[in-house]
Amino acid sequence: QVQLVESGGGLVQPGGSLRLSCAASGSFFSFNGLGWYRQAPGKERESVAVINKGGSTNYAISVKGRFTITRDNAKNTLYLQMNNLKPEDTAVYYCNTVPKMPGIPWGQGTQVTVSS
Repeated sequence: QVQLVESGGGLVQPGGSLRLSCAASGSFFSFNGLGWYRQAPGKERESVAVINKGGSTNYAISVKGRFTITRDNAKNTLYLQMNNLKPEDTAVYYCNTVPKMPGIPWGQGTQVTVSS
């Protein structure tokens, strides 16, 4: 059974950087599309970055050029490097398959707060 544990969030000033990690167990890395989602207060969860087995990536327009997604298949870990953070990036960040597959549970997420 897949288990996902996100970490690396925190409080950062606008313009700062954070690196999120997603440690996965089970068959998570057998899926082609893996990605990061976020959910801000009062808003729906949205996909912000995806990477496939071949290394191709795709990003939401709002984060393109600032966020970089990578995967380490040997370590079963997915990463999200976030640079030039903005207050609107404040959210709980989750990793999961893209598209979301049934039976793959959500982790607890990691809180990112961008504020001066």
